[in-house]
Amino acid sequence: MKIATWNINGVKARIDNLTQWLKDSDPDIVCLQEIKTIDEAFPRLEIEAMGYHVETHGQKGFNGVAILSKTTPDEVTRGLPGDALDEQARFLEAVFSIPGNRALRICCLYLPNGNPVDSEKYPYKLAWMERLHQFAVSRLAYEDILILAGDYNVIPEPHDCFDPKIWESDALFLPQTREAFRRLENLGLTDAVRASTDAVQLYSFWDYQAGAWQKNNGLRIDHVMLSPEAADYMTSVAIEKHVRAWEKPSDHVPVVAYFDFPA
Repeated sequence: MKIATWNINGVKARIDNLTQWLKDSDPDIVCLQEIKTIDEAFPRLEIEAMGYHVETHGQKGFNGVAILSKTTPDEVTRGLPGDALDEQARFLEAVFSIPGNRALRICCLYLPNGNPVDSEKYPYKLAWMERLHQFAVSRLAYEDILILAGDYNVIPEPHDCFDPKIWESDALFLPQTREAFRRLENLGLTDAVRASTDAVQLYSFWDYQAGAWQKNNGLRIDHVMLSPEAADYMTSVAIEKHVRAWEKPSDHVPVVAYFDFPA
């Protein structure tokens, strides 16, 4: 099974890229972030015509997440628990039945950016990460196959960006941000990419400005985090960076993980 995450940066603006990538890459489940549309306006007909079921949690103009899947989920949860007043559409969970009478829980998340750090946006980011931590604790207790995939807006380590000094004061790289990410890992979650390679200059995001793509001035901020039950079945990981060179690209590229679940 091939499971992917991709910050699409506007699904209606990138629909041609999305459908081409679905045709070429043929993932089984896709977590999309920054769909930037309300649920009713999501281009589901184009996606459904390719054999995918569509679940969305959107809002007008920004944020928004979606899960595309070749099978229909048994359960869907919209919104990250822990703050009933949070209206930002950043979290979507889908539960699938897989062979062996096992549950596969896929969580698509778009973690807050947090900049500027001297505004209310950074405390919101840290509070959101704490809610994600508590959610992960609750879901790990089920001992299901759990995958938390998405745009975390976190640079975990210095070698996950092209120049750590540039990012020292940025919300993506501040010590509190990285500590919150490590707390997630310390629950027993595995960073799929780093479980497969220690390679440097391995990025999933390149800014549109200053020739970042051409210079390979990138960041690794899109992560596939695995419960122990999920990590047991992972076989490989890839970052499909060629998509960044397409016309009208997102500034992110798909990160994909392959699993060999028992029949």
